[in-house]
This record gives sequence, C-alpha cells and structure tokens, in this order.
Amino acid sequence: METIVALATAPIKSALAIIRVSGDDAFELVSKCFSKDIRKIKERTLLFGNIVDDNKVIDEVVLAIYKGPKSFTGEDLVEIMCHGSMLIANEIIELLLSKGARYATNGEYSSRAFLNGRIDLIQAEAINDVINASSKEAKELSILSLKGKTSELILPIKKRIADVLSLIEVNIDYPEYEDIEVANKGHVISLVDELVPQINSLVESGEKGLIIKEGIKVALVGKPNVGKSSLLNALLGESKAIVTDIAGTTRDVVEGEINLNGVILHLLDTAGIRESSDQVESIGVNKSKEAIAKADLVIVLLDASKELDKQDKDILELVKDIPHVIVYNKADKLVSKDNDKLYISALNNDINPLKEEIYKALGIKEEAFRTPSLNNVRQLGLLKVTKEALLKAKEDAENDLSIDLVSVSLMDAYNAILEILGEYKQTDISKEIFSRFCVGK
Repeated sequence: METIVALATAPIKSALAIIRVSGDDAFELVSKCFSKDIRKIKERTLLFGNIVDDNKVIDEVVLAIYKGPKSFTGEDLVEIMCHGSMLIANEIIELLLSKGARYATNGEYSSRAFLNGRIDLIQAEAINDVINASSKEAKELSILSLKGKTSELILPIKKRIADVLSLIEVNIDYPEYEDIEVANKGHVISLVDELVPQINSLVESGEKGLIIKEGIKVALVGKPNVGKSSLLNALLGESKAIVTDIAGTTRDVVEGEINLNGVILHLLDTAGIRESSDQVESIGVNKSKEAIAKADLVIVLLDASKELDKQDKDILELVKDIPHVIVYNKADKLVSKDNDKLYISALNNDINPLKEEIYKALGIKEEAFRTPSLNNVRQLGLLKVTKEALLKAKEDAENDLSIDLVSVSLMDAYNAILEILGEYKQTDISKEIFSRFCVGK
C-alpha cells in the first residue's frame, strides 16, 4: 500500500510536533532523509538523529519506529517527533512528499487500521468520539469502545445467529446425513426469545450512552417576563441573557451549555410565547416554537405568584407530547407552597430542585457512565434492524414457513450485526465515517 504522511498533532506552534508516515515504503522513504538507515529494523524502537536534505540539517528529531503488522495501521509506521514549529514540520512533510510519499486524506490512518483488521468499525468511530468528547464522562465512555469493550457486547449475539444459520445451511445442503442435528423452527423461536431481550437491553443502555456522549437540547419556555432569562443565567452561572422587567425583552433564542452531573445540557432560552402585533417579537415567538419542536426536554416556567392564565395553558398544551418539566418560578414571593409543585427562585439562584428534577427526567443511573454501550445513531439503528429481522424470523417460523425462507430474515439480522462491526460491505460503510476524521488520524 502506498506510503502516506501527515501531521498528527495540532497545526500550531508548540514544544513538539509529530509527523506520521505509514505504508509499504515508510522505512525506505524515511531512511532517505534521516541520518540513520532504518530499513532493516524489525522491532519497535526509538532513534535519535537528524532529518537532513542534501546534507542540510532540517531538525533534530526522535523517531518512533513500528514494524508492521504490530503498529496502529498494521503497516510499517514511523512517527517523527520534531520541534513544534510549523515551518519545520511543513519542511519535513514536503521533503517526504518529494521522496515519494502521498499526503494522507482525512481519517486515512484509522481507515487503514480498520481495513487491516487492527480495529473494528466501533473502535474506529470511538477514536473520533474521544477526540470530539465535550466532557470527561463522554471521553471515558468512548475509551471503553476504543478498547473493544463495546464490540464484546454483540459478539455473542453474532455467534448465536451464526450457529443457527450454519445448522440450517447444513440441513439444506446435506439432507442425506442422518447424524446431523435437525434445524427446525423451534431452534429459531428459541433463538429469538433469547436474543431480543438482550438487544432491548443494549438499545436502552445505548440511548443513555448517546445522551452522555452528545448531551440533550433543553428549551426554556414560558410567557413573557416569567423569568426564563434569569433561569438561563442562573444555570450558566453568568449573565448571558439580558434581564429586565419589560415583557418581551428576549427576541431571539439565546443558547448556552452546562455540565449537569456528567451530562451536557444544550440550553435554549426562548422568547416569551404570546400573541403580539410586534413583527420582531412575533418572529422570536415562532423561533421559540421551532426550538420546542427540536428539544429533547422542555422546561415550562410558570409564575408561582400568579394564577395560571390562558397563555400558560396554551404553552402547556403546546408541550404536552414532548418530555417536559413544569417548574414554578418566583418562589421567593410566596408565603405558602403546594407540596405537589416544583418551586425555584431564578433571581436568587435557588434552582437546585430543578437541576435534580432535570437529572431525574434523564433516567441515567450512575453505572451508565462506566458501562460500554452502542451509543451512536448508526449503531442503535442497526441494533433495531437486527431486532426487527429476528422478530420477522420468529413470525415466519410460527406461521409454518419452510426453514429456508425463515433463514432469510435470520440472515438479515446477521448482516445487520456484521454492519455494526464493519464486517459487511465495509468499504462503503467506512468511507462516510472516516471522511469526518482529522487528517492525522
């Protein structure tokens, strides 16, 4: 495979930079511009020397040398650690390009690791997840996948389906052998009854993992002057939204983020919802309704010091089919409280009861942060495809279809599992995923 080169560290001035070279001729090309010949190296090693161009020293460097297949990509691989000047790094890269290397495309190193069997597709996606993690909890969850812990969750399912498919295949191809176990519809029904609860559990834990990894969109809604902007500021711990006593101050959606016990909340402070003849305010109200439709969770803010009016009731009707939490603000103005209601005072930063209620609404238990899970949309979608195909196989078996027809749905389930791992049509699947990586990965 042709040799590729790219910067593996950020393209900024720093103490050190790392340039990665991988491919069949990696050792040959690096030897052409290094003060020592590395072509005969057979074991992983470190070397100190100079990168030179026609006897001109470009930089003093350390080489980390990995002999394939015992490298990240599964190929001969060299990492050149030079001083962190982009002038120096680019000069080294240009020199290697002139010796016959090609500049790597986005994600090509990880793609080669995948294609060479060093990692599966779940692990490859985890590399990008680790890089893009927005919280420590999301990073640690992604590292579990990177280590292969997530892949281990579905390998038993893959094996069980393969076992039954193999038995069916043998029965179809070699019916004359009487000592072979008969593959009957009972095998299929038993298999589905065994695997569907396991898949349901994986989907549930995966959806929790997706929340930990990506966070959720939380819209703060209510009528004008109920305290939404004060609540946003209290949640963020800063004065991001303008707060006045004038109703309709917020004309657009104001955004912010907080980490609530390991889950990122993407907060959306919306314009107060009411009928208005003001054209600008009306646009803001429409944007509020759009934000509500896109939200994973809606916080409905009501004024605890006043009775519910038509505007309040209209807002409650608007969010009735969306997961929501109802909270009464301005509790500092009350003499007595209803035990069945959730009260806060955004103005006085007394919002802990709401934080606790939001976290409770997420339904995430402590073990979810330490449990590997299939936690992206692609993986979860394929898990659901697997489940539906298994249920179709059971339905066909119960309807007394021939075993070869029943096996068609079983094969669909098996292929969906293979696709999760990247073992089915892997080139087509991986192309889209690796295109999102940074170049040096």
